[in-house]
Amino acid sequence: MSDLLTHAEYKAIADSLDPPRAAFIDGGYKPGRGAVLKTTNPATGDTIAEIAACNAKDVDFAVQKAREAFGKGHWSTLHPSERKDVLIRLCKLITRNRRELAVMESLDSGKPIRDCETIDIPETIQCIKWHAEAADKLYDQTAPAGDDAIAMIVREPVGVVAAVLPWNFPLLMLAWKIGPALAAGNSVIVKPAEQTSLTALRVAELAHEAGVPRGVLQVLPGDGPSVGEPLGMHADVDMVSFTGSTETGRRFLRYAADSNLKKVVLECGGKNPAVVLDDAENIDLVAEHVVNAAFWNMGENCSANSRLIVQAGVKDALMARIVARLRDWKTGDPLDPANHLGALIDKAHCKKVAGYLKGKAKPLAGGKVDGPFVEPTIYDVKPGDRLATEEIFGPVLSVLTVATPEEAIALANDTEYGLTASVFTANGKRAIRAARAIRAGTVTVNCYGEGDISTPFGGYKQSGFGGRDNGIHAHDQYTELKTIWIDLSDPADADDVG
Repeated sequence: MSDLLTHAEYKAIADSLDPPRAAFIDGGYKPGRGAVLKTTNPATGDTIAEIAACNAKDVDFAVQKAREAFGKGHWSTLHPSERKDVLIRLCKLITRNRRELAVMESLDSGKPIRDCETIDIPETIQCIKWHAEAADKLYDQTAPAGDDAIAMIVREPVGVVAAVLPWNFPLLMLAWKIGPALAAGNSVIVKPAEQTSLTALRVAELAHEAGVPRGVLQVLPGDGPSVGEPLGMHADVDMVSFTGSTETGRRFLRYAADSNLKKVVLECGGKNPAVVLDDAENIDLVAEHVVNAAFWNMGENCSANSRLIVQAGVKDALMARIVARLRDWKTGDPLDPANHLGALIDKAHCKKVAGYLKGKAKPLAGGKVDGPFVEPTIYDVKPGDRLATEEIFGPVLSVLTVATPEEAIALANDTEYGLTASVFTANGKRAIRAARAIRAGTVTVNCYGEGDISTPFGGYKQSGFGGRDNGIHAHDQYTELKTIWIDLSDPADADDVG
């Protein structure tokens, strides 16, 4: 935390920003032909920039340029080590401009600057760098074809990839997609969330400066009907990678079915459980993990552990420590590094989250809504309650009490989602059995988290479809597998048989 600036210093950077105001197409900023898109500061309501957003004609033009760039091969057939070098230069440029990007991200999304500086920017750089380094270390394969043939299984880039981003982690989700997609040699068109376009546009500019060729990385700001749907329906887009709501994810599957059967990879919602059993050790540490899991990034997190499933014998001790820890989680101006929590993304989302709090019994903690700021809130609930079943995407923790470990696991699986889960127990066998029994893409034991850049991230059931982010597995979804069969048999041998 020692490298954080002061509140006044961050405000000074904010006052000096010159944010992007146009799409990034074919190697430069170009005004879109759509309606003007106002990007606002969620914490204040002030307009940060008015962006000349894109429409279907801009999508057509960007796809054409992406296809031309892919066909020319300046990136798609470049040696993997040379692609690696360019992406490493991009990481260096992001590092050089990290303060600007962190403040821009905080202003645009309402995220606390402390998270932008210490989590989002470093992990963005690490993600792109990791995939860049993997580019020239992934080997193709040969199959056991005998002495008369060679069978090669090779990876080739998919082609033109549309990456559709959420608003909760704009920079980090950008990196999760462009890191492996660019490393594999694809041309990528990014559609940022309409609320948070600024950092994606700035990174595209830095990528061009680093040496990514024209048309290989483009960013089209705009809303879903104007940009997202045209990309999903476009016959010359080979793949869509989407992170966001399950409802919108379904739309992209329909777009693929109604167009060219493009590949679709979805990372969608979650209603993730934290299961705490009676024998959990170090209840203070468990409370720390539960608070972070539920309230980090204002709960605007697909992997948030928004359900605490706790065995009755440990509940009172755990809840006392959780409520005590909330005193350190201050809510307020996102540019003040003293604040753990910032503003919710916009008025509509704040109204949605606040709607879950109305008409409820007195919460165990929190419950106050002040404009765009919602206090960390905890409710005791019963199975089937809306708070226990619906993804709120806000700082709301639902607590469910169980009698046995078996009941806890059954309740953990009683959801249409399956993104992440956490299990806290001192019994090693019980931990492994629980981790295997819970239907989720990532299960952490005695901690909260998502793994790291080397481990695949994605969900079961309605939390995911078609692939995984992170790790080597992310490269698989941005490539096609091709079999090349080479006949080595001697024609003379065939003549002898006759």
